[in-house]
Amino acid sequence: MNLLAFDTSTERMSIALQRGTGDTAMRWQHDAAGGALTSTHLIPEIQRLMALAGLQFGDLSAIVFGAGPGSFTGLRTACSVAQGLGFGAAVPVLPVDTLLAVAQDAHQQLGAPERLCVTAMLDARMDELYTASYLFESDQWTCIKRYSLISPENLQCDADHVLAGNVFAEYGERLPHVGQQRVPALPTAQALLRLAPALLAAGAAVSAEQALPTYIRDKVAQTTQERLAAKLATTAHPVAVSH
Repeated sequence: MNLLAFDTSTERMSIALQRGTGDTAMRWQHDAAGGALTSTHLIPEIQRLMALAGLQFGDLSAIVFGAGPGSFTGLRTACSVAQGLGFGAAVPVLPVDTLLAVAQDAHQQLGAPERLCVTAMLDARMDELYTASYLFESDQWTCIKRYSLISPENLQCDADHVLAGNVFAEYGERLPHVGQQRVPALPTAQALLRLAPALLAAGAAVSAEQALPTYIRDKVAQTTQERLAAKLATTAHPVAVSH
């Protein structure tokens, strides 16, 4: 199974390529600063790894990308690149939840235990976190709490959960004392590669034109005029409910 995976949903740009399956598979990876550099560096680095592996895009079984939640610009970049490459090579695209990839990264860092509960978190800026909780058991992940957008103080999880993500430097002192351990983790491309086989087997791949990013916050910022207009519309025009 030949897989290309990349994530640009955070401040890091992570790319990984797998050629082959199982113990004989070969892997190449590239991790670097993302942000403003992503739009100019992502495609050249993908092409470089493909050349190192001796693969053409048509040789890929799927193109895997971190679909969100995360940075709006980063998600749009990753999705558009996945769509373009997938459409051009007639290869299916696999969108993967970035918070699940954070949980997978933490799982690997902890030595891949047979059972693990993880509350994954990503910095949503604007003094908020994206978060979701997952259980790893019987060699598979199950989402036990869907993703949400919260302030750091409002984090809730059971005491047996590992807390994982990129939020501890910014919000660590404001997080409640819950969870037994804190693991700095990211939605790395390596984590995406580990998640991909099971997701592909479950039929999660889509055609390139159907691939979409996952936005939790629909719009990060509004102008003063937009906020005023929205407030006036809400107070002056109640929403009608159909029966």
